Amino acid sequence: MRLAGRVAIVTGAGGGLGRSHALLLSRLGARVVVNDMNAEAAAKVAREVTDAGGEAIGFAGSVTDEARVGEMATVAMDAWGRVDILVNNAGILRDRSFAKMTMAEFREVIDVHLIGAAICTKAVWETMRAQRYGRVVMTTSSSGLFGNFGQANYGAAKMALVGLMQTLALEGEKYGIRVNCLAPTAATAMLDGLIPAETAERLAPEFVSPGLLALVGEDAPTRAILCAGAGHFARSNVTLTHGAYVGGGAGAADRVVAGWSEISDRTGEIVPEHGFAQMERELASGPAAAVKAKAANG
Repeated sequence: MRLAGRVAIVTGAGGGLGRSHALLLSRLGARVVVNDMNAEAAAKVAREVTDAGGEAIGFAGSVTDEARVGEMATVAMDAWGRVDILVNNAGILRDRSFAKMTMAEFREVIDVHLIGAAICTKAVWETMRAQRYGRVVMTTSSSGLFGNFGQANYGAAKMALVGLMQTLALEGEKYGIRVNCLAPTAATAMLDGLIPAETAERLAPEFVSPGLLALVGEDAPTRAILCAGAGHFARSNVTLTHGAYVGGGAGAADRVVAGWSEISDRTGEIVPEHGFAQMERELASGPAAAVKAKAANG
């Protein structure tokens, strides 16, 4: 019961990955608000939790509806007096090559994944700040981290969630709020008919959800991207190479091209602690530093 006494909200939890998350969090001792667009699906998963001896409330509503999401946060507070964990899991697919994709399809996916996650996080942020404790999980994807054909809208939304996570982790740190990303590979309804049955079995959502404990427990990290699927777990990082100083003025563009190998060299790359790290490195690599480095290398 690692999460005994904690209160969790899981969005898009009426089936698939969200359901698996809700059931796991309950088994770990958390009381869970099961959110889904489908009221019947949310209620069914909530009953699964209570039938297994846990506590849960089913709540129907779209994550894009600010008023409804606000009501969901209020329901959790009225029932249990706090909100400790938010798992932003709700999502949709509108796959199509960018050439054939409409802007309406692009906006719809951004609205659910990115804006929906922001709305839900905003609804519990002040509560977490006041109680000086919170765990937020954004659901990113390999489509955003690395790209996938036909998923420009989905990939853009998923990578945007990494940026949201990076900043909220910094803003929440002094309040005990830790914000991380989960990049799952799971055979959910969104992949129905797209992968063989044998592969779907190996990619069951239940092989992803165990990674949640590391992201929402007492000793959770912050600003981590955890990739999970088929029982395998790995970390992904946004890194910065050491780079090269080429200066400005005439010929600078050609020097960037000529120095591309050095600029791209991943030896000694870092995971910046904040966005200003890029500027700090750039300012520290001026002409004097370049001369010094050249002298040191003979």
